[in-house]
Amino acid sequence: MSGAFEASDRVCEHKNCDSPGAYRAPLAADRLDEFRWFCLDHVREYNRSWNFYQDWSDEDVEAQIRSDGVWDRPTWSFRDQTKSPVGMHPHQEGNAWRRFGFQDPMSVLGDNATINPAAREQEKQTSAARRMRRLPANERRAIGVLGVDPGVPKTEMRKAFRALVKSLHPDMNDGSRDEEARLTEVLWAWEQIKDSRNFSA
Repeated sequence: MSGAFEASDRVCEHKNCDSPGAYRAPLAADRLDEFRWFCLDHVREYNRSWNFYQDWSDEDVEAQIRSDGVWDRPTWSFRDQTKSPVGMHPHQEGNAWRRFGFQDPMSVLGDNATINPAAREQEKQTSAARRMRRLPANERRAIGVLGVDPGVPKTEMRKAFRALVKSLHPDMNDGSRDEEARLTEVLWAWEQIKDSRNFSA
């Protein structure tokens, strides 16, 4: 019940400690499925100083608390709306217009005739905002630097990264180093994203 892995043959990772490393601790806030291994005394010391929200702003923490309070789902006021906004999803029957006696011999209406595309776009934007809130602060900043949507696959992020590097590199700007700081920031952003498991390949 102590959380120790008794069969572990690891040695404590703390400097100058050769006790068995039977207790694991998360490596970093953005790498929670990777661990460091310590003895009991040093894992307690490590955990006391570890802060998941270390790089988060106050606004980010508040947003996460509000989101956790509703299980990370969008909500609407009962006074104004008792269900998802009208037009958010296709009608249960598919071709809902048939209920009103309409015929569509030229297939002009189709299955999507009763779907509001603006509502779908709003849902996509809300979903992207939720994805951003779930990311660690360094990855949220990296997404902003690259100027990509958090829902796009990593291959698209790599394309955006390469395009930025190409446009900012001194060789593409007559040897000018005016964009060197921005280039460094873009390189840093890709380092945060390339090995992250928070984005699809």
